[in-house]
Order: sequence, then C-alpha cells, then structure tokens
Amino acid sequence: MFHIVLFEPEIPPNTGNAIRLCANSGATLHLVKPLGFRLDDKSLRRSGLDYHDLASVKVHANFGDCLSELSNARLFAVETGGGRRYSDLEYRAGDAFLFGPETRGLPDAVLGQVGRDNCLFIPMRTPSRSINLSNAVALVAYEAWRQIGFLGQAPD
Repeated sequence: MFHIVLFEPEIPPNTGNAIRLCANSGATLHLVKPLGFRLDDKSLRRSGLDYHDLASVKVHANFGDCLSELSNARLFAVETGGGRRYSDLEYRAGDAFLFGPETRGLPDAVLGQVGRDNCLFIPMRTPSRSINLSNAVALVAYEAWRQIGFLGQAPD
C-alpha cells in the first residue's frame, strides 16, 4: 500500500487522525523523531480512538533511518511551496508521502533530499497559508488510493 511519513509532528490529535486514516486505508504511518508529544498522550489516543491496534505505525530515530526503510519507495514531499499539484501525478502502490511539522514545514535540507520534482502542493485560495496536517494527509492518501482502485478495500 502507501506510506505516510510525518516528520517531527507536533500536535497529538493530527497524528491520532493520521493513525485512524492509515488503519482505514491500509497505509503505513512513519513518525520521524523528535515527536512533539509522547505516544501514550491522552489526546493522541482520543483522536486515534481504538484504531492504534489496526494501524501499522513505525517510529524512526531520524529521517535517515526512515529513508533507509523506504529505499524502494518513490518519495513525495507535500509542501505549500511544492512545484506540482498533488492530483496531477499517477501514483503507484508503495509510494511514500512526506509531511512536515505543523508550525514550520519541512526544512530545506529534507526538501533537498526529496528533490524539487517530487515536491507536491495542495491548491488553496489566497491568502491561506496551509491546510491542517491531518486533512492534507487525507487528501493525498485518498487520491493515491483512488488511483489504484481502492486496492484492499472491504468487499461490498
């Protein structure tokens, strides 16, 4: 399926929402430390409800460790300054989507590792600055999943 990578996430409910989304879509969630919360945080549990056991969540000590694990995946960063609209790509199972911290986005060094051609954006009206992290994850993950025919969905 897909990989969702949250680089140094700061707000527990956003990560909880991503856990729930990954459980429902079959994506693997990768969390890159440092985290702005503890994984047993009450608000993280509340927003993820009882989906923690249904989701595949991996915690990485740093971005390099995460990249090593995803070495066979195409990696796309989702950033407000990305050069390509997220809906204009043709996704494949196994792709990975990288999202930055809520208050500061991805650092230039990380964006450099991903490459400018692999930086995507979600359209918004001006003067908006950004979309909530968990909403951005949902938009991109479900577009990618839609493109591969919702592979693995529950039978009708």
